Amino acid sequence: MLIDTHCHLDAAEFGDNQAELISSARIAGVGRIIVPSVERANFETVYTLCARFPDCLPAYGIHPMYVDHARIDDLAVLREYLAKKNPVAIGEIGLDFFVENRDEERQEYYFAEQLKLAREFDLPVLLHVRRSQDRVLKHLRRIRVRGGIAHAFNGSMHQAREFIKLGFKLGFGGAATYSRATRLHSLIRELPLSSIVLETDAPDMPPSFLARPNPNRPEYLPRIAEILAGLRMISPEKLVLATGENAMSVLRLPAA
Repeated sequence: MLIDTHCHLDAAEFGDNQAELISSARIAGVGRIIVPSVERANFETVYTLCARFPDCLPAYGIHPMYVDHARIDDLAVLREYLAKKNPVAIGEIGLDFFVENRDEERQEYYFAEQLKLAREFDLPVLLHVRRSQDRVLKHLRRIRVRGGIAHAFNGSMHQAREFIKLGFKLGFGGAATYSRATRLHSLIRELPLSSIVLETDAPDMPPSFLARPNPNRPEYLPRIAEILAGLRMISPEKLVLATGENAMSVLRLPAA
């Protein structure tokens, strides 16, 4: 099954067109879409969207780029959603050391507290790891969770292996479709197929074949899969089957 493991369907770029987006994705062959939240303000939006569309499954979490205006009681609200709103994961959480004027201490506090919730509820996590792989790994070794997905992975092979040791799959999408993305190409060729999952990160992370400034969409995942399969020199069908099984296992998704 073709599974988009990271897609922000509630993003403003999509307006109220979720029904059309999901229908187009389904026609293209995308069977499941994981919809992560980014802050308390969109927990309910993600829940409502996923309750309306059975193809979509929710994750709840506070994104590192949203912690500046997060409050401590947001963690209590997150706990309530984890207990009552049928999440498949906690996310999108992690660290972002690319943004300027960042508060690393605040990011790490919210990340660590959400890892504790993941451990308490025995849920996988959807990780944001932009220029922060080693620091994220440090937290994961200290607060052990049952794995998850390192979204939009762009680290070294050594870092990739460390995430895999901790029970994580690595998410790849549109960024790997560019000819200049040589590090990503090496990872996709050399990593065990059992460690890879697919994602769009729509409306972000546009693939090379998408004309700017159009937003990325989940229906583009099959074409992304074809390009990644070509990098590994395997059939798209084999890649789709393996990555679907990987996503199903790490997120414990129900059978279709």
